[in-house]
Amino acid sequence: MPEFALTLNLKNDPEIIAQYKKYHAEAWPEVVEALKEVGVINMKIWLLGCRLFMVYKAKEGFVPELDFPKYLKLHPRCQEWEDLMGTFQEPVAEAKPGEKWAAMEKVFDLEKENRT
Repeated sequence: MPEFALTLNLKNDPEIIAQYKKYHAEAWPEVVEALKEVGVINMKIWLLGCRLFMVYKAKEGFVPELDFPKYLKLHPRCQEWEDLMGTFQEPVAEAKPGEKWAAMEKVFDLEKENRT
């Protein structure tokens, strides 16, 4: 099962961070269902200061560049959610031009360590 890790920053404002956390504590059902429909199996987001870290697992054959745009079209609330979340977010310095969530490189996986 493919696994992806991404990062971005929230704007450095305690009120913005609090609002972002509140929205995610009550994520819109249309958004959650659309993510599942395009093949996202599980998604988790962590926060440290302003830095967000997201890891998600998806069905075999999931291609973020192809499947996330499909998610945006499944329900009007999905694009509304993305636009709203974008008002809280800023790309990290390492992001490529036009990249919101920057893909991270996996450098270690305990499950693949079979040393005994």
